[in-house]
Amino acid sequence: MAEFAAKNRDYFNNEAAQYNGKFEKTIQAIMEEIQQRLDWIGVDWASDTSSSDGESSAAASSAAKPSSEKKTVRLLDYACGTGLVSRALAPYLTQSIGVDISENMVQVYNTSAENQGIPTSEMRAIAGDLLDPANADPESLSSPELYDFDIAAVGLGFHHFEDPGFAAKQLSKRLKSGGVLFIIDFLPHAGLGHGHGHGHGHGGKEAHGAVHTVKHLGFSEQDVKTMFEEAGCGEGFEYVVVGKGIVFRKQDGEREEMKRSVFMARGRKA
Repeated sequence: MAEFAAKNRDYFNNEAAQYNGKFEKTIQAIMEEIQQRLDWIGVDWASDTSSSDGESSAAASSAAKPSSEKKTVRLLDYACGTGLVSRALAPYLTQSIGVDISENMVQVYNTSAENQGIPTSEMRAIAGDLLDPANADPESLSSPELYDFDIAAVGLGFHHFEDPGFAAKQLSKRLKSGGVLFIIDFLPHAGLGHGHGHGHGHGGKEAHGAVHTVKHLGFSEQDVKTMFEEAGCGEGFEYVVVGKGIVFRKQDGEREEMKRSVFMARGRKA
């Protein structure tokens, strides 16, 4: 594993246990934004999206989709963390597979799914890294089940990737033809001296570690369009700014709340 990726793994291993509790409101807000854009994302979902009422619990997936009656719709949730994207989309999928370099984040993801009675065949995460150029096709992630996804998503992870263009290409390889690449991240913003959110902690001693897990200070529409096109996922590309942005609540040792403008982007694999 590359040195920068190892820093991210170590940092998020330390954050995993308290992550959901610290950022509950932020996570919920982003999940709701995702669910409001199901048609825009462009996947032929397993369940009727017209009845969505903003429900975000992964437990709803079992009631929402008797698997024997629905087509297969599969999500690769990369840099899945504790499962933000998986939980938001669970009612409309037949399977979510998360991948993260942080073993502890994977454990939280899996424990949450288990506690809600969701079978591992429908939702589970595994530890792994697809973004090491020296090992672009790791044996641990070579199972046929880890290919031909209907959607590959990254929720607030691209700014942690050393080479986001390479990341887009790696995710594209895991999509079936016609599959959707979907990302959520920050618009370009100022440096991290006044804070950085969504679970990286930016007060006191935490700030130093958090800053060193971030590689990019947001992405413009052209940045993302180029990445998607070079990855073969430029068909129907769209980039939208999400509402009024996301407020990251003040944590211990922080002087003020922080607001980041957030975008969503999607494109289809040819």
